[in-house]
Amino acid sequence: MTKADLVEQVAEAIGPGVTKRDCALVVDGFLNAVKHALAGGRHIEIRGFGTFKVRERKERMARNPRTGEPVRVPARSTPVFKPSKFLRAQVAEGNARISRPGPDGGSR
Repeated sequence: MTKADLVEQVAEAIGPGVTKRDCALVVDGFLNAVKHALAGGRHIEIRGFGTFKVRERKERMARNPRTGEPVRVPARSTPVFKPSKFLRAQVAEGNARISRPGPDGGSR
């Protein structure tokens, strides 16, 4: 799904009276708020959906796959997303529904 697809779904969910341009501003505003919060080291918790956090990764030694020589990877901050139990359950239910065979033995 692209950002344009997301904007289109939001516009459909809201219904008539709100343009796609307005929905694009809302989506951009939300994404910018997430980016700024994470850049500032804060986390965002959306109940029933999940949590966006910044995780500190330790310095480590890795290996160059081409030459095999050891390479030091410096410590860094990286954004992570942890889905809520509700979201994980919905995704699992959706996957089970897709892969579950139909009454005739074929897939649905």
